[in-house]
Amino acid sequence: MAKKARQRISYVLELPNSLPGGHRLGVNGLAIDRDNAILYSGGRDGVICAWDLNRNLAAGGHSAVVDTFARANGRPKSITRFRAQTQAHTHWINDIALAQHHTALVSASSDLQVKLWRPLSSGMTEPATIGQHRDYAKCVATPSQATSWVASGGLDRRLYLWDLSGAGKTLEIDVSGEEMVEKGSVYALGVTHDILANGGPESIVRLWDPRSGKRITKFVGHTDMIRSILISDSGDMVLSASSDQTVKVWSVTAGRCMHTLTMHDHSVWALFSDDPKLNVFYSSDRSGLVVKTDVRGTMGDMDNGLSLAVAQENDGVSKLVAWNDSIWTATARASINRWPDVDTTDGIQLPEAYRQHRASVATVRSKEGSPSSLPTLAARTGEPAKKTVPAKSILRISNSAPFPLGINRDGDDIIPGLVRMGSELLIEPSFVEPLHYVPDETIEGQFGLVKHKLLSDRRRVLTLDTAGDVLMWDLIQCRPIKSFGKRHLEDVEPEVNTREAVTPWCSIDISSGNLTVVLEPYNCFDAEMYADQLDLEEAVEFREDQRINLGKWVLRYLFANLIDEEIRRDEAFRHTLNEAAPKRTVLTGRKAPPLAISIPSRPHWTPSDLSATPRASGTQYPPMTPGLAIGLATPGSPMAPVPEGSTTAFSPLDKWASHVSRQSGERDDYFADAIQAPEGIHGAKLAQTTTTEAPPAQEAPAKAPAENGKEKEKDGKDEEKEKDNGKTGGTTFGLKKLRRGMALGSKKLVRSLSTAAVEKAVVVVDERAEGSESSSNHEKEFEDSFLGVIQRLRNEYEKQLVENPDQPAVETKVAPSLTNETPVLKLPGGTKVIIQEETTGGSAEIYRGTVACVGKDADLIEERAPRWLGELLLLNALPPKEPVKVSFVLYPWKDTLPPIVSADGNNRLNANRMLRVRKILAYVAERIDPVPEGEGEGEEPDPDALRPEEYLELYCNEQLLPLKMTLATLRTHMWRGGNDIVLYYKANGRKKIPMPAPGAAAEAGNDEAAAHAA
Repeated sequence: MAKKARQRISYVLELPNSLPGGHRLGVNGLAIDRDNAILYSGGRDGVICAWDLNRNLAAGGHSAVVDTFARANGRPKSITRFRAQTQAHTHWINDIALAQHHTALVSASSDLQVKLWRPLSSGMTEPATIGQHRDYAKCVATPSQATSWVASGGLDRRLYLWDLSGAGKTLEIDVSGEEMVEKGSVYALGVTHDILANGGPESIVRLWDPRSGKRITKFVGHTDMIRSILISDSGDMVLSASSDQTVKVWSVTAGRCMHTLTMHDHSVWALFSDDPKLNVFYSSDRSGLVVKTDVRGTMGDMDNGLSLAVAQENDGVSKLVAWNDSIWTATARASINRWPDVDTTDGIQLPEAYRQHRASVATVRSKEGSPSSLPTLAARTGEPAKKTVPAKSILRISNSAPFPLGINRDGDDIIPGLVRMGSELLIEPSFVEPLHYVPDETIEGQFGLVKHKLLSDRRRVLTLDTAGDVLMWDLIQCRPIKSFGKRHLEDVEPEVNTREAVTPWCSIDISSGNLTVVLEPYNCFDAEMYADQLDLEEAVEFREDQRINLGKWVLRYLFANLIDEEIRRDEAFRHTLNEAAPKRTVLTGRKAPPLAISIPSRPHWTPSDLSATPRASGTQYPPMTPGLAIGLATPGSPMAPVPEGSTTAFSPLDKWASHVSRQSGERDDYFADAIQAPEGIHGAKLAQTTTTEAPPAQEAPAKAPAENGKEKEKDGKDEEKEKDNGKTGGTTFGLKKLRRGMALGSKKLVRSLSTAAVEKAVVVVDERAEGSESSSNHEKEFEDSFLGVIQRLRNEYEKQLVENPDQPAVETKVAPSLTNETPVLKLPGGTKVIIQEETTGGSAEIYRGTVACVGKDADLIEERAPRWLGELLLLNALPPKEPVKVSFVLYPWKDTLPPIVSADGNNRLNANRMLRVRKILAYVAERIDPVPEGEGEGEEPDPDALRPEEYLELYCNEQLLPLKMTLATLRTHMWRGGNDIVLYYKANGRKKIPMPAPGAAAEAGNDEAAAHAA
């Protein structure tokens, strides 16, 4: 099976007092459903909200709106009410668009996905993914409400057309830049039935045919990034807004720029128009200025149009929409403001000078026989007089506009003595006074996280939200544990931080305003903590110095309901198998035939008695007859007796052991002179126990000589060669070692037999082992996913029935971790669980649920979750990884105690970074104060005897070390050097330790060397 891309697990902690209604971070997308009077907003928190407009206050529902201005100005009070929301994405939503007669809302996000939400459906289903980019999806647009497709563009320099009925991608267009490919990213998108237009950092507007994907033309003229694009319904005019502070009007027919509008003094970020001809449009810029431009009746001469400064926001306006005499603006804040629109049709009250100019233009149009729809000189008879628009609110629409050059913005009259000669330009004051500074309504947002600090224990994190409140969270319990109020996060950190050094096991992401913990497979099992540091509600018995793996612990209970569901399914499957086994025997009238002839064992034979061909599981077959060698190389050969707890070559691959999960006694956890070769790929036990400490040992102990000196020398050379090639013994790909072990075992088998025929047979086995991996490996393939782990288990069950038809029942192989290694956690049911897969542009979401619903989503998780997660949850097996070790040297304090020196004079030690000072003292006591030989055998230990930590002390840099301090903390906070840590042990006087006589140490060293040689 093809190997999947790397996958990771994330979980999102629930914010306290979290209620639906309102965004937590800035708003990037707005859309209006005019048929149902609904406003939709998409935020940087990944949430899409729906708001009912113009509802009566008496109606039920949650109001998130503050009316600030309407009633004071005599307008009818209009309250926007929260309708619904959905967590559509795990990253910023960059744009939204309505489609299919306002029944479908499409969103583009920085999580690479384009999603479809149907907010008016009866079931309020979750958004469905209709497409995916290779990088951030930045914009989305639809040609009309009657079409069944949408277009999206992103930072992957691609335009996609997506079918809204679920058919997926219908067209892909590469829009990479011609001169600079990386500048082809799509930041702006406009679409009609016949034209696709995009723009971005390249400052070029490109037009494409949405049917064929071929380029129609390109418009060059902007000098900075293009931020927004509009296309008229007829497709003959294009508007583009740019960071060069201009809005350009392009003629598709003429293929050139017709007008450059300069009403803005800052980067223009957004455009909006509901006019099919784009004669009326709205624009906004980085300074927060909202402008309405009306060019109706100008007969294409936009210099005579009207441009008004309508409103002034506090932040840059990234998106705006207008409808029913209102304008809604979105900024980097979580709130949405509603502003009153300005009626620029007949009846607008303009300054006297401007009215005269407009009247003269209208007169010229009428003399030329052209219809004019410019505003009249006064309001219609009988209508109430409207407030005159201040001169300071009228903007110069372009640099070539003839008006309002002569308006004095301090009054309504023409500046006295002003005479314009020829093409002379009058420089007018730059001060602009918008019509509105205070919005009519504010749809308030909620508070989102904007800053965080992971503490030294890597289990707690401090966060700061938009309200200025500081919270401390527990990443294991998935909840906040303390609030510090409105304070600076930097002031709180020293009060709660500890002096610890814990291996990184997770990363924190608050880009969506929530606290998201990300677990990567390569390091999420690296961090451990001691069980005596836990504060548990229920008492649990732990072994001394037992350690808890943090990643394993939290994953065990994030997916607790999934484990329960898989156990139920496993029981049902085994029940079906056990019921079917007797029926098969009755129907056939005989037992299932054996796969091969079983070879009887010698009396009193045990697997470790003889030198035979080594198996991958570490067990051996007795060399009985020449036929044995053929049987070993043939798939389906019988299995020799296997000690309880061992595995064989027929054991499933998911039974491979995790080096990290084995007991320290099995893996020599705290000491190694070099990276040791594994016992065998299949030979390690399943990880079902927790980690405990073992004392340190000498870094280079003497090894027992090999039976054959040449073979030993060859082994050493081979090991050095493999190390040079970067293949350590800790990997599961050491096939050369496995083959070499088989070859050496075969040679021993040859020497133990007396016939040449046997030697030939064994050589055949070696050639087969060297020439092919294993024919049994190709019998059945399993999915490289969570489902593959289940398939392996079920395959093992079926094999057991075939090979042992007389067994009463198939026993379960599902063995999740026990409470003594992963104590019970009661996680909030609403904690979101997300599975993501790596892509070229980031990580794409492939599953999202909650702690409460992972059991119901078992089928989906089985299909999409990674295999390592299945092995962890169902088999308690961790991915193999060598532990990180720290080197240190032990010396007696001022030579007041006996030294610790090995036979070769080396006192350098190598131990696991989690080793505590207490264990080091125990090791020292064992070496300098050993129990005399023959004493204490068969006797109970003296309860009044002093423990090593009661009469010994350990120092580093002349500082007394706490007993619970680890080597990792010691190196990080006290030693702070790259060389070996130097430690000094000292007696506190509570117990007298005799000094060895001169020469005794050397004699003891020689005795130790002799013991090693023996």
